[in-house]
Amino acid sequence: MSGDNGHKPSVPLAPHSVDAEEAVIGSVLLMPDAIPSLAEFLQADDFFITRNGWAWAAILSVWRRGDAIDYLTVAAELAARGQLDEFGGAVRLTGLINQTPSGIYAETYGRLVQRAALRWRLLVAASDIAKLAQDEERDVTALLDEAQARITQVAAGRTGPRETQPLRAVLSETFDDLERARLTKASGIPTGFDEIDGLLGGLQKSDLIIVAGRPGMGKTAWLLTVAMNAARKGTRVFVASQEMTKRQVGARLLAIQTGISTKRQRTGQMTDAEFSKLTAGIAQLENLPVWVDDVSNLTPEQLRAKVLRTHAQHGVDLIMVDYLQLMRGGGRFENRVQEVTEISRSLKALAKELNVPVVAAAQLNRAVESRADKKPLLSDLKESGSIEQDADVVMFLHRPEYYDPHAAKGECNLILAKQRNGPVGTTSLYFDAVLTKFSNLTRQTVDLATF
Repeated sequence: MSGDNGHKPSVPLAPHSVDAEEAVIGSVLLMPDAIPSLAEFLQADDFFITRNGWAWAAILSVWRRGDAIDYLTVAAELAARGQLDEFGGAVRLTGLINQTPSGIYAETYGRLVQRAALRWRLLVAASDIAKLAQDEERDVTALLDEAQARITQVAAGRTGPRETQPLRAVLSETFDDLERARLTKASGIPTGFDEIDGLLGGLQKSDLIIVAGRPGMGKTAWLLTVAMNAARKGTRVFVASQEMTKRQVGARLLAIQTGISTKRQRTGQMTDAEFSKLTAGIAQLENLPVWVDDVSNLTPEQLRAKVLRTHAQHGVDLIMVDYLQLMRGGGRFENRVQEVTEISRSLKALAKELNVPVVAAAQLNRAVESRADKKPLLSDLKESGSIEQDADVVMFLHRPEYYDPHAAKGECNLILAKQRNGPVGTTSLYFDAVLTKFSNLTRQTVDLATF
């Protein structure tokens, strides 16, 4: 495509403003100090005219490098991307500068472009939904899920794949992560468990992290303890609870916070002092950035739509799913293995799309209990679709005392069986079965030979 004929997918009377798009580029070339405020909300694919989007992407690239912004540096960047000639050359940049009266309204022009982008994206989504609705062979429930997801996707401002980046931009982002890790001693979101964070460097962006085990090992407790630890540090957490209701999740979190068990809460067996402590616990928890959804049998598209909606309204840094096998696929499958495969791949895709960790609990089958030591192995996931292949990290929870009354009380082995970008090994945590809460222990065995 070339000239003004190069634009986004056509829809009838797609709203856009060539003048506003060109005024954004001209304004920031006149007044580069306006770029930071625009960069917070305006993306290259918000521009309806493709070559205008190229110019904005080039401006952002030069700005992020810390170089001076003028028509020469932006023209050089466009040339490096092989887009300068099709854009119209450096002469078009100077033309945009000359036709823009002032740079002081740059943000106003940017908001016009952003609003127009939202409108034409809604039109594209509506057109696609209309075409899908005409397919009578398509499952209606799946159609509703997809329609909801498309609209929510537009609202969240995530309408397509992330922009392809040159290596220098990738390395710049990588350096930012390294610098953050150097300062905080963890590049990811801390779990609150020292030895695990030492192995993982925290929960990493775009990772699918599987926490697996047999019933009674504490999978839900682990997820909620980590959610609490992360939220206390300001991490915005979305919890998809397939197994428990919102109220049950709330009671669990209160038990973790106050030390008053869910049984005592449920039966009302509390002293006045404990009730006061519970009231104080609610006050301490109620403003934490945690969002809980308890809809059962979620499909991947439904989960994605809910997360995107929450992300658009509040932001989401961490997603917890309890648990994976309680989800259902969004279509027809020959067997459960294929369905679970679709679910795990969708969770990994969601982690990449939002660039956040997705932590999902997973149930292991009874094969574990046929072994003398009852310890889970990666092979125990072989019958669970492609969970092992899709996961970046696989952890197993194993509580020896569950099977052996003579084992150390409260000790839970967390077996880090797979880590795509780091070592594997075993750490120990303390599990309080009454409060369904995990905390640190100090022993660790690491197999660095696999790193």
